[in-house]
Amino acid sequence: MPRNHVLIVEDEHDIACLIRHALERDGEAEADIAGTGEAALQAVTTRCPDLIILDLNLPILGGLEVCRILRGRSDAQHIPIIMLTARTSEQDRVTGLEHGADDYVTKPFSLRELTARVRAVLRRSSAIAERPATAYSDAHLFADFEAVAIAVDDEPIRLTRREFDLLRYLVQNKSRVVSRDRLLERVWGYDTLVETRSVDVHVGRLRSKLKNAGRQIETVIGLGYRFVD
Repeated sequence: MPRNHVLIVEDEHDIACLIRHALERDGEAEADIAGTGEAALQAVTTRCPDLIILDLNLPILGGLEVCRILRGRSDAQHIPIIMLTARTSEQDRVTGLEHGADDYVTKPFSLRELTARVRAVLRRSSAIAERPATAYSDAHLFADFEAVAIAVDDEPIRLTRREFDLLRYLVQNKSRVVSRDRLLERVWGYDTLVETRSVDVHVGRLRSKLKNAGRQIETVIGLGYRFVD
């Protein structure tokens, strides 16, 4: 079985090596280390990883800026990103998610928890890749999930991988109420390691990007979300 390729972007070399050892210990993944934001961008160009662990407190080019740049690149916009940082406030987490992160881990962190999150994200990414292709269209929204092409009112829309997965799952369950816990399980790949606040942040950002079609994602108070025609 081919091993997953993880890029660790961390300027503290000892921490980066500990993470690499934890990820490679069971033989399921191989990891490279980039010590700066610039090195990370070059590494993605040289060899596109299956997942990026990204420290925010990088010298010169910070982690948030690296994330923003990657989300704007066609060759990298769908790579899952787990942010790793000492910033612990709710606003910091929300900012990270709004910049396109798929998950957010605060320092000091448990290597066991971090590797569990990595496995869950990779498992979810693999399941999405193996899922049969579908498409959807209505008066405002066109979505070709096989071609990874989304358009609203004939204007192409660029989504992050998490936003794309979220839209696909909601569309596939059209007219059904999907709870936040269900979204965490099916879109994030696990249920308790991510706060339900992450779901709300991603749904809000997805609605904004979908413009007129964003109204088709309804909030069902106390229950979750529902996609409607």
